[in-house]
Amino acid sequence: MADHSRDSAGLRYVYPVISRRAGGVSVGINLNTNNACNWRCIYCQVPDLALGAAPPLDLALLEQELRGFLQELLHGNFMQRRVPEGMRRICDIAISGNGEPTSAEDFFRMVDLVARLKLELALPPDTKLVLITNGSLMHRETVQHGLRHIASHNGEVWFKLDRASEVGIQRINHTNISMGKVRENLATAIRLCPTWLQTCWFALDGAPPSGKDENDYLDFLAGLLRDNIRPQGVLLYTLARPSLQPEAPRLAALTAQQMEAFAARIRALGIEAKISP
Repeated sequence: MADHSRDSAGLRYVYPVISRRAGGVSVGINLNTNNACNWRCIYCQVPDLALGAAPPLDLALLEQELRGFLQELLHGNFMQRRVPEGMRRICDIAISGNGEPTSAEDFFRMVDLVARLKLELALPPDTKLVLITNGSLMHRETVQHGLRHIASHNGEVWFKLDRASEVGIQRINHTNISMGKVRENLATAIRLCPTWLQTCWFALDGAPPSGKDENDYLDFLAGLLRDNIRPQGVLLYTLARPSLQPEAPRLAALTAQQMEAFAARIRALGIEAKISP
């Protein structure tokens, strides 16, 4: 059972994801309620995606929703009604959005709020704070403060890296960021907080990522290791649900064998690679 709908709880900011991969309930926080992002990934499942930043946050409403939903998970009957036996635990609080969450002006105050509620409500110590990000705004001081706070509360960053060339990033993510800037942003994230790379690997126009795509990615990782910039590993996944972007008919999931072959090449560098369903 998995429910990835961001309005499934009937709340503005808070939504549950019941995940077999995580083995429990991930409590999502959607900061981009206006469906705005500074990138446009061709596999994105957000409807009516627009170019822009997160809107101003109503922190009082966010606190009310998060406090109420966490209390329901801890003391109500949501787990019994909605979650299969054996998965009835809160595995993480995931800061994400229908766009880039770090674009929120009050990003640090929001992280502080989440960390405070985690302590106040006595969530299990192993409950993680997870930031899911494209990493493009790591230069902002408020974002860096947020990452330090996430790290101090058993947190981690999932940093998007779908391709490791400027041509590939432009094709998949529709952004003109340079690889030098990607590397700089990633190094900042790793310095401040445990950081995983999150990579979507899929077929485009009937063809899987090319040998050059794979080699570019592996060369980028090898360059990081040479300079002692070490991510926790790579979270590798393929398409599970349809894209809502114009390119949707051109996209297709890869087979388990194709995913495992690429993961094996990553592992050969000495970097952990996990394949997510």
